[in-house]
Amino acid sequence: MTLLAVRRIKQAAQILRDLGLPPAQQNERSALTLLALAAIEPSKAWSQTTRPRLRILDIMTWMRSKYGKDYAPNSRETIRRQTIHQFEQARLVDRNSDDPLRPTNSGDTNYQLTEQAAQVIAAYGQKEAYDSACASFLESHGALFEKYSRARQLTKVPVRMADGSIIALSAGTHNELQRTIVEDFGPRFAPGSTLLYLGDTAKKRIVHDHVSLARLGIREFNHDKLPDIVLYDESRNWLLLVEAVTSHGPISPKRHSELEVMLTACTAGLVYVTAFPDFATFRQFAHEIVWESEVWIADVPDHMIHFNGDRFLGPHL
Repeated sequence: MTLLAVRRIKQAAQILRDLGLPPAQQNERSALTLLALAAIEPSKAWSQTTRPRLRILDIMTWMRSKYGKDYAPNSRETIRRQTIHQFEQARLVDRNSDDPLRPTNSGDTNYQLTEQAAQVIAAYGQKEAYDSACASFLESHGALFEKYSRARQLTKVPVRMADGSIIALSAGTHNELQRTIVEDFGPRFAPGSTLLYLGDTAKKRIVHDHVSLARLGIREFNHDKLPDIVLYDESRNWLLLVEAVTSHGPISPKRHSELEVMLTACTAGLVYVTAFPDFATFRQFAHEIVWESEVWIADVPDHMIHFNGDRFLGPHL
């Protein structure tokens, strides 16, 4: 590939960034697709942008002929799903502008740059005209990256903290249960407690108060072994270790033993709690729960089950 070809690909990727395409559509594959749809060969000026109607196969043939990039035949679906689909969403291209009623699975399905996208591309290199064209495009259609970000935010699980602030966990039943632990269990059974640790199924951990944990004698620990949520009740000097169970196991004798060893230097009393979303899940794991621990079920948030009988909610002394 010539230096001029490499330069054109980098410039095409810059145009995609400027038009608000997500990072996954700012790669070489998407840049070459844009060049094909604009018919910009390495030696052509951007001002020579045109709007041919091209099938995916035509785009791949053009890439090979003009830029020497030979994608395997099975890459056709990748280009359609991971580039062209997003170009459509971002309003860079129209599908079947010659026949909008053409069936989606037709071998004649083609794609063409929208007039506004072509104007942006043709202006590249002319700063004032290009900036104006980009601004006009984004004002009309918005940035796809921002739309995707908003969509991701809508699927997250919001958790309201004791101070009223909101943090967002990735979507899923496990994090839904964690939300209820923070918002419902904590205020009921450890009022005024501080959240020192909160895991996230996607991010591993989202709250981690190193300073407070170190003050309690917990300087280093294995994140894979620590329960999902750690609350500190300063008034009673209790550290509540809460395991959220939706599909994985509760605080079993083995888990309890591991935690006891890991937290041997902790100066607070340790309270072990296994939380379940409902009774059905609790029954599934009841035989695995360690004695001298507590059970909380989100469906009946005002009650606890104590696995011993001679006391309720407190460290074993």
